[in-house]
Amino acid sequence: MPLEQIGWLRRGACRSSDPDLFFPLASSPVQEARAKAVCAGCQVLEECRAYALGAGESEGIWGGLTPEERRRSRFPAGWRSAAAT
Repeated sequence: MPLEQIGWLRRGACRSSDPDLFFPLASSPVQEARAKAVCAGCQVLEECRAYALGAGESEGIWGGLTPEERRRSRFPAGWRSAAAT
């Protein structure tokens, strides 16, 4: 990925955090809350979230969202319509 597309990464609040906080082997509510707290004060939160949604990131906390939250954002409730009969 070209640097000009992800240059925002260098300004992320997470840049000096332990990556295991955002990409744990086993996620827990406490770990998610800690990672989201870092994201909450981040100046590039929207860019990070847009990247993760656009790239289909399936792991880790990106833009303050868990993988499940990103899936729900991409596929909101009711997005499937009933098959025509």
